[in-house]
Amino acid sequence: MTRAEVPVQKNEYREVFIEDLTHDGAGVAKIDGFPVFVQNTLPGEKAEIKILKVKKGYAFGKLVKLQEESKDRIQAPCPIYSQCGGCQLQHVSYEGQLRLKRKQVTDVLQRIGKLDMDKVKVHRTLGMQDPWNYRNKAQVPFAEREGGLVAGFYQQRSHEIIDMDRCLIQQAENDHVVQSVKGICRQYGISAYQEEKHKGWLRHVMVRYGAASKEMMIVFITRTGDFPHKAAIIDEITGRFPKIKSIVQNVNPKRTNVIFGNETNVIWGEEYIYDSIGDIQFAISARSFYQVNPEQTKVLYDKALEYAQLSGEESVIDAYCGIGTISLFLAQKAKKVFGVEIVPEAIEDAKRNAELNGIRNAAFAVGEAEQVIPQWYKEGNRADVIVVDPPRKGCDESLLNTIIDMKPKRVVYVSCNPATLARDLNILEQGGYQTVEVQPVDMFPHTMHCEAVAKIVLK
Repeated sequence: MTRAEVPVQKNEYREVFIEDLTHDGAGVAKIDGFPVFVQNTLPGEKAEIKILKVKKGYAFGKLVKLQEESKDRIQAPCPIYSQCGGCQLQHVSYEGQLRLKRKQVTDVLQRIGKLDMDKVKVHRTLGMQDPWNYRNKAQVPFAEREGGLVAGFYQQRSHEIIDMDRCLIQQAENDHVVQSVKGICRQYGISAYQEEKHKGWLRHVMVRYGAASKEMMIVFITRTGDFPHKAAIIDEITGRFPKIKSIVQNVNPKRTNVIFGNETNVIWGEEYIYDSIGDIQFAISARSFYQVNPEQTKVLYDKALEYAQLSGEESVIDAYCGIGTISLFLAQKAKKVFGVEIVPEAIEDAKRNAELNGIRNAAFAVGEAEQVIPQWYKEGNRADVIVVDPPRKGCDESLLNTIIDMKPKRVVYVSCNPATLARDLNILEQGGYQTVEVQPVDMFPHTMHCEAVAKIVLK
């Protein structure tokens, strides 16, 4: 479409009907087939908008007036919701959020996966009874204003920090610790990192909370390896919070948006805190990947275990196994589980967690799943069930082809990105597999993120 053919112009007002939502929660309207993205609108709403920016293939609009509201629209309870970029769906009723997420999964399975939806059952999204204060990890950037240190999440589509006193989706104790650390650091004149100048000391503070153990860990992410007023700050923190078992410093000297650097040192207390999902206990270090919503993680893993249909005689491969969370769940019902993960520290954690739980039928290997599993296949190792839990980019095609060659009876796909799930299911279907059912799970209420578990069987 040429610029002359674009049906909207900057600064004009239009009346639109909102058809859908984008992955970041903006409403999607079509004007003569041309998509216009409008924040703070919902499917089914009619609105007057002002066109703010026009690109070759799409435009951005601003809501001027709602003419017809969605039945799912509510008043967002968070006072900084309109500024903060952490949540996208607080203005939607929780039942409405669960319906939107099921629709999101169904739509991409049909559009991207080209699946026959008469043969695939997409269940209702499994949500939480209380969808607030669920996050067990707060990872908060710091900055400086005229009044001193501020800490909060970034404003939508910017690196401007919105100072906050509490976050409604964070575990309340984590909020309390972050605010106290902010006050203590102000008291001792600690400088915050300035991204544009690459100066200052404190970049982020991360707080982890073990819901089962009630143990807490604080991680200071700093630009340099020194620690001004270290003894006094540690005394202040540990004096106020007896649940804190570990204080860690991570040093990140680079000009980067990546949060963690390579150097991590325990400066007080233990290297690990502990938490449990179901009957499995986990040791969690500063750099461990551990699900931030343990209540829904159990829901997710229980569903993965159900779809694996283990009788106790199966050999199972867990690709992208992380610290062994799914592997150890599977090991309770399988004959043998083999986990593979590219991060060496995660594999060490996985071995430690297996030992911690007395699980002896799980083995772990370091490497890329798309290289290790084909090598296992060449060496004659077979799996009755393969479980994949890849990052957002989905599975490497070489891994999918190995699964197709290996022909396990069942594949269980745990996904944090419905779009790449749909793409990968299409490849498996072409290779002789049938997607039977998909279960969306709401791991991140009030955001657009949706996890899903797919049951796939050999035809």
